[in-house]
Amino acid sequence: MPKAFLIAAPWSNSGKTTLTLAMSRWFMNQGYSVQPFKCGPDYIDTIHHTTAARKVAINLDTVMMPPAHMTSVFDRYSATADISIVEGVMGLFDGAVKDQGSSAAIAKTLDIPVILVVNAAAMAYTIAPILHGLKTFDPEVKIAGVIFNFVKTASHYAFLKEACDTVGITSLGYIPPNDEIAIPSRHLGLHIDSDFENVIQKAASHVATHISLPKLLELAKTYPKTTHKITVDIPENKKYKIAIAKDEAFTFTYFENLKWLENIGEVTYFSPIHDSQLPETDVIYLAGGYPELYLDALSNNVAMRDQIKAAANRGVRIFAECGGMMYLGTTIIDEKGVSYPMTGIFAYHTSMQNKKLSLGYRKVVVDDLEIWGHEFHYSTISNTDNIPTVGNVFSAREKEVSTKIYQYKNVYASYIHLYWAVLEPKDICI
Repeated sequence: MPKAFLIAAPWSNSGKTTLTLAMSRWFMNQGYSVQPFKCGPDYIDTIHHTTAARKVAINLDTVMMPPAHMTSVFDRYSATADISIVEGVMGLFDGAVKDQGSSAAIAKTLDIPVILVVNAAAMAYTIAPILHGLKTFDPEVKIAGVIFNFVKTASHYAFLKEACDTVGITSLGYIPPNDEIAIPSRHLGLHIDSDFENVIQKAASHVATHISLPKLLELAKTYPKTTHKITVDIPENKKYKIAIAKDEAFTFTYFENLKWLENIGEVTYFSPIHDSQLPETDVIYLAGGYPELYLDALSNNVAMRDQIKAAANRGVRIFAECGGMMYLGTTIIDEKGVSYPMTGIFAYHTSMQNKKLSLGYRKVVVDDLEIWGHEFHYSTISNTDNIPTVGNVFSAREKEVSTKIYQYKNVYASYIHLYWAVLEPKDICI
């Protein structure tokens, strides 16, 4: 019977991602089909998860998704796996507003147990009241076990084990620190190679050596396999041609968005870096990514830049998010101040100089349409004063923010990564 559990932590930097990757690979190596999930809007961890489990990782989010939709997504993908592993986000109860969108909220909605991973490098018996608080704060959140990370000795672990015994939570053991299994940050998601494969394999072996993963599986939820199908109301007599940018520069997508597009149209993938010909299309989707790493290649592909601009001028509907939005501007300026020409559909310039983090959930309201997404970027934008915009954008706390959705004919560009898999086709297509 299939099993499911959620990996969470009391606070960030406890090792959730490394542990999730290690478990995914170890169970896969034992012959299990592992379905990875990621709590929240993160689109980089899902790339890592996909590599570790060799099965596409799926986002789960109680802010961007209605509960019924999120549950349906989880059930549908879990139905094809032996083990579903959900990696949490930040601390267990950390959400957009209080615990909204938190790991705890998702565990409750899905009714699956939580396995805590605790960075206990500088902790001893004081972990007992912390575990007690996490266990009792919300009784609907079922904490099934604890793994102590970055613990060097058995004598140190003895204090932690006694704390678990006092609180009444199963201790699954401890994991000593190991520099060889550190997950490199930032751009790794775009450069999965043999070195990263070695890291995952070493992590799987290291974790399995120090904790009992079969025992952990006993604490997971068992549920019956069911069959779930996607149903989308496709407009009568219409089958859209949809071109999706996908290459080294454009990689940040929600898999459910892609599947949703495949259900309403004939999808073709193309590369703004490598391809010289834009596919014949009704809709173009330019996702986010790291265009700033490939400025020479994007700028030098004049044929593709010109064809995308021509498509915009003749009224093709284009949706561009974050990195895709940057590509539709006049220039992208790198960290050294060098400007690279882009498509020039919009007059704005984006820059990697004087970087400033913009982060948070965003609710977009355009007429009667309401859709959620997430904003995460360091670049800045300028020369936007005379560019038309549409809609209003709000934070999770319902405060209007400065983020804009820029419009040119049927082109819509924004820093926001939208989750549109909950929409009807009529909401984005004509």
